[in-house]
Amino acid sequence: MRLVVGRIGRAHGVRGDVAVDVRTDTPEERFVVGSALETDRPGGAPLTIAAVRVHSGRLLVRFKGVGDRDAAEGLRGISLLVDSEHIAPTDDPDEFHDHELIGLTAVTTGGEEIGTVDDVLHHAQDLLVVSGSGGREVLVPFVAELVPEVDVPGGRIVLDPPPGLLDLAD
Repeated sequence: MRLVVGRIGRAHGVRGDVAVDVRTDTPEERFVVGSALETDRPGGAPLTIAAVRVHSGRLLVRFKGVGDRDAAEGLRGISLLVDSEHIAPTDDPDEFHDHELIGLTAVTTGGEEIGTVDDVLHHAQDLLVVSGSGGREVLVPFVAELVPEVDVPGGRIVLDPPPGLLDLAD
């Protein structure tokens, strides 16, 4: 699975630098000179980072082969991607990357299968989007009281829903 770590914004200056809207918690690991990042351009080659700096709180990046403002402007709107296989699991046993949760089978504490985790939404509260049979979709707050167990190697997530939570989508 490819994950977005940044999105290229407007050109900055005349030497080919671009502002990057960072979409990762670890920009210091992703945006390093020499790193090659995949893009969402069909058939597009990866972009290799030639220089990185922070200016007025914004990440500025120059890619190899992009030497002027016009070339930099041509990159605007492109998403920068990494393969989820290259992202190490967190050290915290209670913290997960979205790609680790997506695809897990959701079951209740009683063993009843609810569906599959299709997405993780990050709003005021993190929500698991669980899709069940018949296209039924349930949003489950991702908190320890409602999700007491996450077994990534076992491919499942255990839910302890309050009465009515799973009935809302019927």
